[in-house]
Parts: sequence; C-alpha cells; structure tokens
Amino acid sequence: MTPDKRDRWLALGLLVGLCVLAYFVLIHPWWTVPMMEVEQRIETLQQRELRLRMQLEQEPQVDARLAELTELQASNPGFMTESNPELATAALIQRLERVVSDASPGNRSCGIVNRSPLEPSNREPYTRVTVQVRLSCGSRETAAVLHALESGSPRLFIGNLNILVQRRYFAPGTGGDTGEGGQDVTFDLYGYLVPAGKGGIDAPR
Repeated sequence: MTPDKRDRWLALGLLVGLCVLAYFVLIHPWWTVPMMEVEQRIETLQQRELRLRMQLEQEPQVDARLAELTELQASNPGFMTESNPELATAALIQRLERVVSDASPGNRSCGIVNRSPLEPSNREPYTRVTVQVRLSCGSRETAAVLHALESGSPRLFIGNLNILVQRRYFAPGTGGDTGEGGQDVTFDLYGYLVPAGKGGIDAPR
C-alpha cells in the first residue's frame, strides 16, 4: 500500500472515530438519553392511566360490596355495644341466663351454679369484659349452651373451658337428683367493647 493510500485510510479512520466520539460526547447525552427518558415517562403515564381507568370501572362494584359489608356488620356486630364495662358485664350475664334457659327450660337438665364478674382488662387493644361461669348440665345441654354463646351476636368468646363428667348430678332449680350422668362445666365468658370514637373497626377474631 502506497503512503498516500495509507494516509487516506488513516484519515478516514480518524474521521470515523471523531464522529463516534462526537456522538457519545455531544448527541447521546444531550439528545438520545433525554428522548429515552421521555419515552419511559410516557410509558409509565400510560400504565398509570390504564390502572386508573380500571379502578374507575370497578368503582360501582367496590361501592356495592362496601355497602353490603357495612350492612352485614350492622346486622351482626362483633363488639358489644354497651357504653361501659359494668353494663357489658350485666349483658353477658343476661345472655348466659337466656341461653341456659333456652337449652333447658325450667333448668331441668342444665343450670347456672355460679357466675362471677372479673375486672375489665385493658391489656389488649380493646377493653375485655369477662364473667367466670360454672354450670351443671347434661352433655347435650352443655354443647347447646357453648354453641349458642359463641355463635350469637354480638360476638362472645369462651376460654379456660374445663368439663368434669359426673355419674349423677343435681340440676340447679330442680331440687333433686336427675338420675343421669352430667357435667360440671367451668369457663370464662368474655366479649369486647367498641373503642370510644372508633366505629367501623374490624371485630377481634
């Protein structure tokens, strides 16, 4: 290769190198990169707009579901509605007496031996009211009482359950031996008060 051709190829290579360098120094950071950022922003905005449209389309269904849940919560409250622990404790005892009476009319095969209110507990997120209960019941009546207490409204809970089977027992209110085996049942019956000024909170589970 002659010196003239070599010089021309060298000059051409230098020119190409300068063009590439000029692109990365002048064009790429000042034009290409901003355009790529703009395209990315446009794509992000389009995705956000799509999500907003989908949310707006689902708004009627969400409102309907919210109204349904609100109505369900109103018809089946989880919290006790009494304004203070004393009234809530009285309501617990009344509920217990009513359930036992329904399970055994006249207390023929199930009765309350003892019910002792405990001091309200504030150690949990919600104020808890508790009554210690002792029953003397037949096995079927015991199951009916426990089921009714836990499945009613407002939501009540049973803890520290202890059942002692007896060969023969005296049902309170009958004044005599039933002649059948029974159960000596003890447990804590408790519920939770609505937090003051905080309606609409999910009930404890």
